[in-house]
Amino acid sequence: MKKNNVILYIATSLDGYIARPDGAVDWLDDVEGDGDNGYGEFYSQVGTVIMGRKTYEEVLKLTDEFPYAGKNCYVLTRQPQESTPHVTFTDEDMENLVSRLKEVSDGYVWLVGGGELVKQFLEKKLIDEMELYIIPKTIGEGIPLFPDGTPPADFKLTDTGRFGQIAALKYTLKKGAE
Repeated sequence: MKKNNVILYIATSLDGYIARPDGAVDWLDDVEGDGDNGYGEFYSQVGTVIMGRKTYEEVLKLTDEFPYAGKNCYVLTRQPQESTPHVTFTDEDMENLVSRLKEVSDGYVWLVGGGELVKQFLEKKLIDEMELYIIPKTIGEGIPLFPDGTPPADFKLTDTGRFGQIAALKYTLKKGAE
């Protein structure tokens, strides 16, 4: 794993959803895991966080304190907003932004989500690695990890793990994959 790679680190239901239709992730609350499921170690290696505006708004609903304070955090949005002490809002071209952030990030560039942003990053081949944490639940409907129209991409399985009832799958983008 290369420290400045763009990495998608995300939990998904067995049926491929990352949130309920309204963006809620309450279905993650009672999952039998194992400690912090490796999140603490992963987060300590993150230098920069990227997310979409909808994901940002959902994150704000989950906690009183912004969970990514202390990291460089970028929220991609088409709606201009004032940046805050913890967040830079940007409509910068994704390819330029990612290229720039990979140069200056002190660690991974973490693509937090959501599904439409994952789709756009895959369209532009901007994801280097994926760590998927499969939650042993089906939720029936919601926001898919890979929405309709997500382009084909070839990844290589590099590791598997188990945290309680959670399956962890790690992938890297196959070089030269179209």
